Amino acid sequence: MIDADGFRPNVGIILSNREGRVLWARRIGEQAWQFPQGGIRTDETPQEALYRELYEEIGLHPHHVEVLGATRGWLRYRLPPRYIRRHCRPVCIGQKQVWFLLRFLGEESDVRLDCTDHPEFDCWRWVDYWRPAREVVSFKRGVYRRALKELAPLLFPGEAAPNTAPARTAGPWRR
Repeated sequence: MIDADGFRPNVGIILSNREGRVLWARRIGEQAWQFPQGGIRTDETPQEALYRELYEEIGLHPHHVEVLGATRGWLRYRLPPRYIRRHCRPVCIGQKQVWFLLRFLGEESDVRLDCTDHPEFDCWRWVDYWRPAREVVSFKRGVYRRALKELAPLLFPGEAAPNTAPARTAGPWRR
């Protein structure tokens, strides 16, 4: 489903652990890292899409997480011209996303990247809260910054979210 302006409705998922670090996943066969995200079907609410994508992309069920909050409205990004499929109708020029911040209640062994026939990710790790805004593909950075900034008070009430990432790898990769 593409809206009248050419944007595909989507949910973004920021999953935090008990230490306030966030799940960062590597796209299968690429060196690109991102948060789990996915399209909202015409018969779904954003929260229904959240739970579907949570399972499809990282194998988690609703009882594995607590929803801390969501962005107040849509956050949009445009695709670079080379990624726009002009032969498809309607033409999608980007995504509009509702971002959810979740607290992980499960065990790390509950995270599974192989729950579908076509997995999106091949490994994951916990990273510092702001690191994804610096490392995601450039055309998504503005949306990541806005989502992280808006949702930070829900995870770090009364304080600033940590704004530093270690120079070393932020923990082991998990498959």
